[in-house]
Amino acid sequence: MSENKRKIFSGAQKAKVAVEAIKGEKTINQIAQEFGVHPTQVSQWKKELLENSDSLFEAKRGPKPASTQNDPDRLYAKIGQLNMELDWLKKKSGISL
Repeated sequence: MSENKRKIFSGAQKAKVAVEAIKGEKTINQIAQEFGVHPTQVSQWKKELLENSDSLFEAKRGPKPASTQNDPDRLYAKIGQLNMELDWLKKKSGISL
């Protein structure tokens, strides 16, 4: 009995197969045979590419995420924490400033 090893495809290979399927120049079965995958897998990769295609261009344009460096609530919380730590250290060391 022979063991069948699973083929592992990179993201680039999956994208190439999915793009071929989207083009529509060949049937799903022809594409599957050409790339050595099951026709169901070709359909799944095509579906995944179509569902996630809108996120491909969001990273380049659009609103930039808000910088966490300028969050005033976070900064005030940090100031309060540092003041408490300073008071504790003064109390423990016996230093009065």
